Amino acid sequence: MPDLDITQYTVTGALGRHLVLDPRSLAYRRRYYGEPLRPVEWAPKVPVLDQQDLLAQGIHTSHMFQGVEDADALGSCTANAATALISVLHTAEDLTAAGLDVTDPVAAETWAIGLYSDATHRDQWSEQAWPSDDCGSSGLGVAKALRARGLIDQYGHATTALELCRDLQNGPVLMGMPWRSAFFEPAGSSALLDDIPGWEDSPVAGGHEVCIVALEDVRCDAGGGLDLPRTVLRIRNSWSTSWADHGEFRMSLALYQALRQEIDLVQPRLDSHRR
Repeated sequence: MPDLDITQYTVTGALGRHLVLDPRSLAYRRRYYGEPLRPVEWAPKVPVLDQQDLLAQGIHTSHMFQGVEDADALGSCTANAATALISVLHTAEDLTAAGLDVTDPVAAETWAIGLYSDATHRDQWSEQAWPSDDCGSSGLGVAKALRARGLIDQYGHATTALELCRDLQNGPVLMGMPWRSAFFEPAGSSALLDDIPGWEDSPVAGGHEVCIVALEDVRCDAGGGLDLPRTVLRIRNSWSTSWADHGEFRMSLALYQALRQEIDLVQPRLDSHRR
Protein backbone atom coordinates (compact mmCIF):
# COMPACT_ATOMS: atom_id res chain seq x y z
CA MET A 1 0.00 0.00 0.00
CA PRO A 2 1.33 3.50 -0.82
CA ASP A 3 2.45 5.87 1.92
CA LEU A 4 -0.81 7.74 2.53
CA ASP A 5 -1.48 10.75 4.74
CA ILE A 6 -4.57 9.74 6.75
CA THR A 7 -6.66 11.67 9.26
CA GLN A 8 -9.66 9.79 10.60
CA TYR A 9 -12.77 11.40 12.07
CA THR A 10 -15.71 10.19 14.12
CA VAL A 11 -18.36 8.62 11.86
CA THR A 12 -22.03 9.36 12.51
CA GLY A 13 -25.20 9.11 10.47
CA ALA A 14 -24.59 12.63 9.20
CA LEU A 15 -20.80 12.65 8.87
CA GLY A 16 -18.50 10.03 7.38
CA ARG A 17 -15.53 11.53 5.59
CA HIS A 18 -11.89 10.81 6.37
CA LEU A 19 -8.99 12.87 5.03
CA VAL A 20 -6.83 10.61 2.86
CA LEU A 21 -4.11 12.08 0.65
CA ASP A 22 -1.97 10.11 -1.78
CA PRO A 23 1.30 11.91 -2.64
CA ARG A 24 1.33 10.16 -6.02
CA SER A 25 -1.99 11.75 -7.02
CA LEU A 26 -1.12 15.13 -5.54
CA ALA A 27 2.07 15.23 -7.62
CA TYR A 28 -0.06 15.39 -10.79
CA ARG A 29 -2.32 18.23 -9.70
CA ARG A 30 -2.76 21.01 -12.25
CA ARG A 31 -1.22 24.23 -10.97
CA TYR A 32 -2.89 27.58 -11.57
CA TYR A 33 -1.30 29.60 -14.37
CA GLY A 34 -3.50 32.68 -14.54
CA GLU A 35 -6.54 31.22 -16.30
CA PRO A 36 -9.58 33.56 -16.19
CA LEU A 37 -11.90 33.03 -13.23
CA ARG A 38 -15.59 33.79 -13.65
CA PRO A 39 -18.78 33.01 -11.73
CA VAL A 40 -20.05 29.61 -12.83
CA GLU A 41 -22.84 27.25 -11.83
CA TRP A 42 -23.35 23.52 -12.35
CA ALA A 43 -26.79 21.94 -11.96
CA PRO A 44 -26.91 18.35 -10.66
CA LYS A 45 -29.64 16.33 -12.34
CA VAL A 46 -30.15 14.28 -9.21
CA PRO A 47 -32.38 15.74 -6.45
CA VAL A 48 -30.94 16.77 -3.10
CA LEU A 49 -30.36 13.48 -1.29
CA ASP A 50 -30.72 12.55 2.37
CA GLN A 51 -28.28 10.14 4.01
CA GLN A 52 -30.39 10.28 7.18
CA ASP A 53 -33.97 9.12 7.90
CA LEU A 54 -33.51 6.21 5.51
CA LEU A 55 -36.41 4.21 6.93
CA ALA A 56 -38.81 7.13 6.56
CA GLN A 57 -37.74 7.29 2.91
CA GLY A 58 -38.57 3.61 2.51
CA ILE A 59 -34.92 2.58 2.17
CA HIS A 60 -34.12 -0.71 3.89
CA THR A 61 -30.46 -1.65 3.89
CA SER A 62 -31.53 -5.15 4.96
CA HIS A 63 -33.05 -5.52 1.49
CA MET A 64 -29.94 -4.21 -0.24
CA PHE A 65 -27.29 -6.37 1.41
CA GLN A 66 -27.57 -9.91 2.69
CA GLY A 67 -27.19 -10.30 6.45
CA VAL A 68 -27.33 -6.56 7.17
CA GLU A 69 -29.76 -4.94 9.57
CA ASP A 70 -31.68 -1.80 8.64
CA ALA A 71 -29.72 1.41 9.21
CA ASP A 72 -31.65 4.63 9.61
CA ALA A 73 -28.64 6.75 8.65
CA LEU A 74 -25.22 6.15 7.11
CA GLY A 75 -21.97 8.08 7.03
CA SER A 76 -22.19 7.94 3.24
CA CYS A 77 -21.55 11.63 2.54
CA THR A 78 -18.66 10.89 0.16
CA ALA A 79 -20.94 8.85 -2.08
CA ASN A 80 -23.84 11.27 -1.80
CA ALA A 81 -21.60 14.15 -2.88
CA ALA A 82 -20.17 12.04 -5.71
CA THR A 83 -23.67 11.13 -6.88
CA ALA A 84 -24.53 14.81 -7.21
CA LEU A 85 -21.28 15.45 -9.09
CA ILE A 86 -21.59 12.53 -11.50
CA SER A 87 -25.13 13.62 -12.39
CA VAL A 88 -23.60 16.78 -13.89
CA LEU A 89 -21.10 14.92 -16.04
CA HIS A 90 -23.49 12.50 -17.75
CA THR A 91 -26.80 12.70 -19.57
CA ALA A 92 -29.91 11.39 -17.82
CA GLU A 93 -29.98 8.51 -20.29
CA ASP A 94 -26.40 7.50 -19.53
CA LEU A 95 -27.08 7.75 -15.80
CA THR A 96 -30.13 5.51 -16.17
CA ALA A 97 -27.97 2.98 -18.00
CA ALA A 98 -25.60 3.10 -15.01
CA GLY A 99 -28.52 2.36 -12.68
CA LEU A 100 -28.96 5.92 -11.38
CA ASP A 101 -32.52 7.23 -11.68
CA VAL A 102 -32.23 11.01 -11.34
CA THR A 103 -36.02 11.46 -11.22
CA ASP A 104 -36.47 9.55 -7.95
CA PRO A 105 -34.66 10.72 -4.78
CA VAL A 106 -35.20 7.37 -3.04
CA ALA A 107 -33.77 5.41 -5.96
CA ALA A 108 -30.87 7.87 -6.20
CA GLU A 109 -30.11 7.58 -2.47
CA THR A 110 -30.19 3.80 -2.79
CA TRP A 111 -27.69 4.05 -5.66
CA ALA A 112 -25.49 6.32 -3.53
CA ILE A 113 -25.47 3.73 -0.73
CA GLY A 114 -24.20 1.15 -3.22
CA LEU A 115 -21.48 3.59 -4.29
CA TYR A 116 -20.63 4.13 -0.62
CA SER A 117 -20.04 0.40 -0.27
CA ASP A 118 -17.72 0.48 -3.28
CA ALA A 119 -15.82 3.46 -1.85
CA THR A 120 -15.24 1.78 1.52
CA HIS A 121 -13.74 -1.21 -0.28
CA ARG A 122 -11.50 1.11 -2.33
CA ASP A 123 -10.19 2.64 0.91
CA GLN A 124 -7.64 -0.12 1.32
CA TRP A 125 -6.00 1.64 4.27
CA SER A 126 -9.01 0.66 6.40
CA GLU A 127 -9.80 -2.86 7.57
CA GLN A 128 -13.50 -1.98 7.75
CA ALA A 129 -16.05 -1.69 4.95
CA TRP A 130 -19.78 -1.27 4.44
CA PRO A 131 -21.55 -3.58 4.84
CA SER A 132 -21.74 -4.00 7.67
CA ASP A 133 -19.38 -1.47 9.28
CA ASP A 134 -20.54 2.12 8.79
CA CYS A 135 -16.93 3.21 8.70
CA GLY A 136 -17.04 6.27 6.45
CA SER A 137 -14.90 6.80 3.37
CA SER A 138 -12.75 9.40 1.64
CA GLY A 139 -12.92 11.63 -1.39
CA LEU A 140 -10.06 9.61 -2.84
CA GLY A 141 -11.91 6.34 -2.22
CA VAL A 142 -15.12 7.46 -3.88
CA ALA A 143 -13.22 8.88 -6.87
CA LYS A 144 -11.57 5.48 -7.31
CA ALA A 145 -15.00 3.83 -7.08
CA LEU A 146 -16.38 6.09 -9.84
CA ARG A 147 -13.41 5.29 -12.04
CA ALA A 148 -13.76 1.56 -11.43
CA ARG A 149 -17.39 1.81 -12.58
CA GLY A 150 -16.29 3.53 -15.78
CA LEU A 151 -18.16 6.73 -14.89
CA ILE A 152 -15.10 8.98 -15.03
CA ASP A 153 -11.82 8.99 -16.93
CA GLN A 154 -9.65 10.40 -14.18
CA TYR A 155 -9.63 12.60 -11.10
CA GLY A 156 -7.44 15.47 -10.01
CA HIS A 157 -6.72 17.46 -6.89
CA ALA A 158 -6.66 21.15 -6.05
CA THR A 159 -4.71 22.46 -3.07
CA THR A 160 -5.19 26.23 -3.29
CA ALA A 161 -8.09 28.67 -3.63
CA LEU A 162 -6.94 29.62 -7.13
CA GLU A 163 -6.74 25.99 -8.27
CA LEU A 164 -10.22 25.38 -6.86
CA CYS A 165 -11.70 28.35 -8.71
CA ARG A 166 -9.95 27.27 -11.92
CA ASP A 167 -11.27 23.71 -11.63
CA LEU A 168 -14.80 24.99 -11.01
CA GLN A 169 -14.70 26.58 -14.47
CA ASN A 170 -14.77 23.03 -15.87
CA GLY A 171 -17.10 21.18 -13.50
CA PRO A 172 -18.17 20.63 -9.90
CA VAL A 173 -15.65 19.66 -7.22
CA LEU A 174 -15.84 17.31 -4.24
CA MET A 175 -14.76 18.91 -0.98
CA GLY A 176 -13.97 17.03 2.20
CA MET A 177 -13.88 19.28 5.24
CA PRO A 178 -13.80 19.27 9.03
CA TRP A 179 -17.39 19.84 10.13
CA ARG A 180 -17.65 22.07 13.19
CA SER A 181 -20.62 21.56 15.52
CA ALA A 182 -21.70 25.13 14.81
CA PHE A 183 -22.07 24.35 11.10
CA PHE A 184 -25.10 22.10 11.63
CA GLU A 185 -27.32 25.21 11.81
CA PRO A 186 -26.41 27.89 9.24
CA ALA A 187 -27.19 31.47 10.23
CA GLY A 188 -29.78 31.81 7.42
CA SER A 189 -30.81 30.34 4.10
CA SER A 190 -28.60 32.71 2.11
CA ALA A 191 -25.96 33.36 4.77
CA LEU A 192 -22.42 32.02 4.76
CA LEU A 193 -21.06 29.43 7.16
CA ASP A 194 -18.55 32.17 7.93
CA ASP A 195 -21.39 34.20 9.50
CA ILE A 196 -22.09 31.68 12.27
CA PRO A 197 -21.00 33.37 15.50
CA GLY A 198 -18.13 31.65 17.26
CA TRP A 199 -17.62 28.88 14.72
CA GLU A 200 -13.86 29.16 15.28
CA ASP A 201 -14.26 27.91 18.87
CA SER A 202 -16.76 25.21 17.97
CA PRO A 203 -15.48 21.61 18.25
CA VAL A 204 -15.02 19.39 15.20
CA ALA A 205 -17.98 16.99 15.08
CA GLY A 206 -16.49 14.87 12.30
CA GLY A 207 -15.48 14.94 8.66
CA HIS A 208 -17.95 15.72 5.89
CA GLU A 209 -17.93 15.44 2.09
CA VAL A 210 -19.94 17.86 -0.02
CA CYS A 211 -20.16 18.89 -3.68
CA ILE A 212 -19.24 22.43 -4.71
CA VAL A 213 -21.69 23.29 -7.49
CA ALA A 214 -21.14 27.01 -8.02
CA LEU A 215 -18.63 29.80 -7.82
CA GLU A 216 -21.30 32.41 -7.19
CA ASP A 217 -19.18 35.51 -6.90
CA VAL A 218 -15.56 36.26 -7.78
CA ARG A 219 -14.01 39.42 -6.36
CA CYS A 220 -10.49 40.78 -6.55
CA ASP A 221 -8.66 42.89 -4.00
CA ALA A 222 -6.77 46.11 -4.70
CA GLY A 223 -3.67 44.15 -5.68
CA GLY A 224 -5.52 42.04 -8.23
CA GLY A 225 -5.55 38.87 -6.14
CA LEU A 226 -8.64 37.00 -5.01
CA ASP A 227 -10.66 38.79 -2.36
CA LEU A 228 -11.20 35.68 -0.27
CA PRO A 229 -13.98 36.96 2.04
CA ARG A 230 -16.05 38.18 -0.93
CA THR A 231 -15.51 35.21 -3.25
CA VAL A 232 -18.36 32.82 -2.54
CA LEU A 233 -18.97 29.10 -3.13
CA ARG A 234 -22.37 27.39 -3.20
CA ILE A 235 -22.32 23.81 -2.04
CA ARG A 236 -24.73 20.85 -2.27
CA ASN A 237 -25.22 18.90 0.97
CA SER A 238 -26.97 15.55 1.51
CA TRP A 239 -29.26 16.24 4.46
CA SER A 240 -32.52 16.77 2.51
CA THR A 241 -34.04 19.94 1.09
CA SER A 242 -35.22 21.01 4.55
CA TRP A 243 -31.66 21.90 5.57
CA ALA A 244 -30.29 25.42 4.98
CA ASP A 245 -31.07 26.80 1.48
CA HIS A 246 -33.08 23.92 0.02
CA GLY A 247 -30.27 21.53 0.90
CA GLU A 248 -27.38 23.78 -0.11
CA PHE A 249 -25.15 26.25 1.73
CA ARG A 250 -22.56 28.92 1.03
CA MET A 251 -19.11 29.71 2.31
CA SER A 252 -16.41 32.15 1.31
CA LEU A 253 -12.90 31.33 0.25
CA ALA A 254 -11.79 32.93 3.51
CA LEU A 255 -13.39 30.02 5.38
CA TYR A 256 -11.78 27.59 2.95
CA GLN A 257 -8.42 29.19 3.68
CA ALA A 258 -8.99 28.98 7.43
CA LEU A 259 -9.79 25.25 7.23
CA ARG A 260 -7.45 24.44 4.37
CA GLN A 261 -5.10 22.15 6.31
CA GLU A 262 -8.00 19.73 6.91
CA ILE A 263 -9.69 20.13 3.51
CA ASP A 264 -9.16 18.02 0.43
CA LEU A 265 -10.50 18.87 -3.02
CA VAL A 266 -11.02 16.17 -5.65
CA GLN A 267 -12.47 16.68 -9.12
CA PRO A 268 -13.64 13.52 -10.91
CA ARG A 269 -13.45 14.23 -14.65
CA LEU A 270 -14.92 12.92 -17.86
CA ASP A 271 -12.36 14.49 -20.16
CA SER A 272 -12.85 12.19 -23.15
CA HIS A 273 -16.60 12.81 -23.55
CA ARG A 274 -18.88 15.74 -24.10
CA ARG A 275 -21.22 16.52 -21.21
